[in-house]
Amino acid sequence: MINVALLSRWHVHADDYANQARQNENVSIKVIWDENTERGERWAKELGVPFTSHLETVLGDSEIDAVIVDAPTNLHKEIILSAAKYKKHIFTEKVLAFTVKDCEEIYEAVKENDLQLMVSLPRLTEDYYLYAQEIVDQGLLGKLTTIRCRLAHNGAVPLDGKATGWLPDHFFNKEECGGGALIDLGAHPIYLTNRLAGPATAVTARLQNTEGHEVDDNAVAIVEYESGALGILETGFVSGGSPFQFELYGTEGTLLIEDNQTRLKSKKLSENWIVPDSLPEPHPSPFNQWVRAILDSELTTISETDAIGLTLINEASKISHEQGRRVTITEIMNKIQQTH
Repeated sequence: MINVALLSRWHVHADDYANQARQNENVSIKVIWDENTERGERWAKELGVPFTSHLETVLGDSEIDAVIVDAPTNLHKEIILSAAKYKKHIFTEKVLAFTVKDCEEIYEAVKENDLQLMVSLPRLTEDYYLYAQEIVDQGLLGKLTTIRCRLAHNGAVPLDGKATGWLPDHFFNKEECGGGALIDLGAHPIYLTNRLAGPATAVTARLQNTEGHEVDDNAVAIVEYESGALGILETGFVSGGSPFQFELYGTEGTLLIEDNQTRLKSKKLSENWIVPDSLPEPHPSPFNQWVRAILDSELTTISETDAIGLTLINEASKISHEQGRRVTITEIMNKIQQTH
């Protein structure tokens, strides 16, 4: 049995991970900590477990094997490094940290202490992504030239007198979040496109603020990849009825995924659009993969490369927007080397 501590209910997905923990027969929630005492006490009462206001007390408890981190993103590095010091396995909401340098520091600590760290990148386990990966691997699109991925909702559109819409107010706190739509919802287009296109070489981004908040609520990033492919990544909190769109274009064909509709056109198969009879079986969720890795040392399908690559595109996008220019990945990596 893996005894876990829930560290903060700040993120909107905190309840989801608590539910996954409760549904997993190998996991037991033992204690809750939250930087907001009132919120933490309320959550502990709902779940019927103790609340502790001191993080060190939780991490220093030898009965706690692992932690689920849903704290503000600006606290991730501090909390995760502390958890690693106390030899606790770590499951965390994306993004892992604001900079590649901080991510690398976290992974060093995790490896030193022989721990399992999982960053929740759930769309890498979904059937449509696995189908896209199969199609690319089989060469049915030829040379991959463009990936367009869009994921947006209306969470920041004012609703019933609430200026921030249905999203919590703190999702617009620049200090806590490090950004807005791109760093949060845009994470999914980023890590999906990274996985299929490979290592990135440069980023040009525009992080728009349409509703007057501290952070972006509408964003686009153009990512150049070593493979020669272009990634066009779109996200936002101000789009009503926007479908999830995942489009792959290559020299020999096109794969279009829109919500639950998938169709393929490949010169190697047919001149007509093909709708697959079935999609691959989804992989286990990031949470369940993490549990199996702790118990049985099973390899996970979500990797350090995925997590760091996500932060890399976000870091480059922020610089690109603030300085109004194209940012190369080389300059970010050189800056890291200079600080070592």
